[in-house]
Amino acid sequence: MDAIRQALFVRINREGWPFIGLFATASLLLFLIAEPLGWIGVVLTAWCAYFFRDPDRVTPTRAGLVISPADGVVQMIGTHLPPLELDMEPVERTRISIFMNVFDVHVNRVPADATVAAVAYHPGRFLNASLDKASLDNERNSLRLALADGRELAVVQIAGLIARRIKCYVASKQPVRAGERFGMIRFGSRVDVYLPEGVGTLVAVGQRAVAGETVLADLGSAEPSRAGEVR
Repeated sequence: MDAIRQALFVRINREGWPFIGLFATASLLLFLIAEPLGWIGVVLTAWCAYFFRDPDRVTPTRAGLVISPADGVVQMIGTHLPPLELDMEPVERTRISIFMNVFDVHVNRVPADATVAAVAYHPGRFLNASLDKASLDNERNSLRLALADGRELAVVQIAGLIARRIKCYVASKQPVRAGERFGMIRFGSRVDVYLPEGVGTLVAVGQRAVAGETVLADLGSAEPSRAGEVR
């Protein structure tokens, strides 16, 4: 019963209530025009509530773990320079790109215990977030996170073809914890994580990640990046 209750009564992110109210009001008006249209509005209202769901997550708390900031599919893993606006050392780092479709939870979470060293917004285009060039061309919001051991992570929220709004709840010099909510993107997008130099990945392309739960990397491990295959 607890599992059913948790599935039916999931927390709604505060960003969603204006949209849910708008959809619900439109549904009532559609019922006055034609009942079938009203039921279509009910379905859309339910989808809107589903989109803005914000479930609790069980975050691994061991020091050194890098946790996924987003729900979605690990779409790309490669080496790239972090966003220039973060003013990080111009060295290529492993970048993990996680693509969120319109059915994924869109609340983003902090990948590791850290202090926010910088927050930088960059205006841009709204290309399909699954394209590699979206990391450079699209509108984005970037966080530079200073870890306790002196190393740094970067987390980048990237707008997509449908997403038109990036929300970030944290500010520079703010201490943050792994798994803590730091923002969201409406409605379908991508989040990139730039690891410190020399750190391997514990996920593979095509794997599904869960924000606040899936371990992307272990900063204290010398294990090489893992590979994966469909079976």
